[in-house]
Amino acid sequence: MSATQNSNPVPERRNQVMVGELPTGFLRIDSSPQQQQAYADERVARVLQAQQMYQPIPANVKGRLNLSIVQAKLVKNYGLTRMDPYCRVRIGHAVFETPTAYNGGKNPQWVRDMQCFLPHGVESLYVEIFDEKSFTADDRVAWSHIVIPPSVLQGETVDEWFTLSGKQGDEKEGTINLVLTFTPVQDLPQMMPAFQPVMYPGTVIQAPGMMYPPQQLPMQQGPGYTEEEFKQVKDMFPNLEDDIIRSVFAANNGNKETTINSLLQMSAD
Repeated sequence: MSATQNSNPVPERRNQVMVGELPTGFLRIDSSPQQQQAYADERVARVLQAQQMYQPIPANVKGRLNLSIVQAKLVKNYGLTRMDPYCRVRIGHAVFETPTAYNGGKNPQWVRDMQCFLPHGVESLYVEIFDEKSFTADDRVAWSHIVIPPSVLQGETVDEWFTLSGKQGDEKEGTINLVLTFTPVQDLPQMMPAFQPVMYPGTVIQAPGMMYPPQQLPMQQGPGYTEEEFKQVKDMFPNLEDDIIRSVFAANNGNKETTINSLLQMSAD
């Protein structure tokens, strides 16, 4: 440091420092019009999400259906390499998709939990399995029209394998494992998290009047469960796969006692 700099009194050096609000463009990197529009769209989406976070339960529903798409066992791998399957489910006017099980081949596993309002008159769901393609249209491998078991609507948890149709013929393409539970409308809170029109890979692609999948709920619907609680339940049901137990936990909002009762019903069946 030079002698001139050392001779400057402290108050004089402080006067050379800019104080007050920083300029609008301070440390800002100029962005393209497309980026600016994306930022603006994001701000608008956040405002809309804050305004529409909750909605009343529609008048035409009989309850909430909890669906876990666990895995599938297909009879054939189509293509030169192992398939990359994903599952699409239609319930009423709602459409859900799982993430893609890359290299899943004939035995894809998803363990995807979903929730939706079940309208009056809707008693079935339609399942399709696709092989994701990079340069051509995705190939539809298997499908099934599944009637919701009456025991589900009576409060039981159903863990069942359903047959799939496809290129091999009706009900000859393999099976898919679904876990279903149902909560009557009178047992639901009056305000539920509303679906927001934001696209995420492997989530709702069309859902008028629908709820978020559980992974994207703005708030938890009930108490979660700890790993210790999971271990306790696992010790009671050592023959059940971990994914099945976790799916039933999620369907029962993490309530251990209800989960145990549901698993007992499943074991009895």
